[in-house]
Amino acid sequence: MKISSMFLHTLKEDPKDAEVTSHKLMLRAGMIRKVSSGIYSYLPYGLAILRKVEAIVREEMNKSGAQEVLLPGVQPAELWEESGRWDFYGKELLRFKDRKGAQFAIGPTHEEIITDLVRNEVRSYRDLPLNLYQIQTKFRDEMRPRFGVIRAREFIMKDAYSFDVDEKGAEKNYHAMQTAYERIFTRCGLKFKAVEADTGTIGGSFSHEFMALADTGEDVILSCTKCQYAANIEKAEIVRPDSLKMADAPSGKPEKVHTPQVKTVEEVANFLKVRPQDIVKTLIYTTDAGVIAALVRGDHEINEIKLKKALGCDTLELADETTIESATKAPRGFAGPVGLNIKIIADMGLVTNGPFVSGANELNHHLKNVWLSRDVKISAIDDIRNAEAGDLCPRCKQGTFEMIHGIELGHVFKLGTKYSKSMNATFLDETGKQQLIIMGCYGIGISRTVAALIEQCHDDDGIILPVSMAPYPFLILPIDVKSQEVMDTATAIYEGLKALNIPALFDDRDERPGVKFKDADLIGVPYRITIGPKTLKEGAVEIRERTTKVTEKISKDSVIEYCKKVLKEKHINL
Repeated sequence: MKISSMFLHTLKEDPKDAEVTSHKLMLRAGMIRKVSSGIYSYLPYGLAILRKVEAIVREEMNKSGAQEVLLPGVQPAELWEESGRWDFYGKELLRFKDRKGAQFAIGPTHEEIITDLVRNEVRSYRDLPLNLYQIQTKFRDEMRPRFGVIRAREFIMKDAYSFDVDEKGAEKNYHAMQTAYERIFTRCGLKFKAVEADTGTIGGSFSHEFMALADTGEDVILSCTKCQYAANIEKAEIVRPDSLKMADAPSGKPEKVHTPQVKTVEEVANFLKVRPQDIVKTLIYTTDAGVIAALVRGDHEINEIKLKKALGCDTLELADETTIESATKAPRGFAGPVGLNIKIIADMGLVTNGPFVSGANELNHHLKNVWLSRDVKISAIDDIRNAEAGDLCPRCKQGTFEMIHGIELGHVFKLGTKYSKSMNATFLDETGKQQLIIMGCYGIGISRTVAALIEQCHDDDGIILPVSMAPYPFLILPIDVKSQEVMDTATAIYEGLKALNIPALFDDRDERPGVKFKDADLIGVPYRITIGPKTLKEGAVEIRERTTKVTEKISKDSVIEYCKKVLKEKHINL
């Protein structure tokens, strides 16, 4: 492709609204352009890289035995009502009505559609196992789209769904997908880690996330320093104490103290000269089962995913000011567990400690000498806090957690019968008895994978694409386009590569060499072939590798063979 005729417009400066490296570089390299908040157009160069990811995904999915389909982006509300997710999914589901008043949604995921398809086609155990996948545009109405295509509202995703007769088959499909994902992300040139994860709005019994390791990642991973256990912060477990019995308390009662305008843990700790871990934080929530109070140590953060599971509720939100005052008789910042007449759930990190400081359920007052076993009516004790760096690993109980940041690339779920049961997706077994299909779900963020790669593969000059991900592994750069000899040599190399179906960019623009060099580095082409009058006098050209920045001179007649050798060494089949 000649750059002079390519729809490629690079930018010299970082756009003001770009937050992370991948967002800045994708805009500057002419890969994407913003249409609206969280919605982007892909320009030819960006789309070409996207297609490289898709090709790798297709190859590995097909190799695993999965079959490709294409499902509609518009989905009828009836199917979501069948599964029970129409109201449960939340505001991320973009709903609308057609001209006849029927309700629809733009698909954020396709469990309902694929289950409906399979239940209408599969009759017997002989039709199973089955794994169907698609690569398609999704839409989730994110409250805060950010980081470019990492957290966009519209995005491209590969989603696959497996259907099995029993758990053994489902387990086999799950591990096949895990293996396929490892191959996919390895071929994409990514540094990644598979971690245990919460199943979220997709549901199911078990899941793993594949995380690209990146300091700019918005996801937090807790990884053991001794064993292979790793989980995202929503899922990471805490070692359970030997007993969940609250520490025995001496006789006595709490002491009320005046704490004017002192609300936060830090303010209370400084005012009363205590440690944050000696304070009980009381958070008031509204749930579908009523108003509840959740207690954690002052130096810990509540984990709402764990809390929701511990309570067994479907909805959970921090209470508003009116609800807090109704439940505690005090404004936000002064709630405490003593005397509350609502359900109270305590984190198990509070079990062995005491006495505590807590809110007094009275404006500008706190309580000292609070013992939970003596002064509070606790309904349940469970793991409801975020794991932290330094916590003991719950698996090997030898290592401790270290905290790593990552970008979620893919997610694999064991769905079980969540959708087949609610939507009556069944098959006849060998005895003629009707059974529920066992399902799995496997997603990869295609557009997010491109961004994650750039987060890992860049320097101050721009993107550094691995050869496996480069739509054009080579860039031919004539320094002086007015020199006939330079242009003849550059054109001969370009035509020679094209004849062998080796993709290359030809920077035939009449621009200063510095501009061309900067653009070549910015867009991340792995190998730059520079042709100039000085080197041609020696019968040579310069080839610079983007990754190592090493430049070498080779004979102008050896360039084609050099390029073929590079692709062979990198195992790139064109």
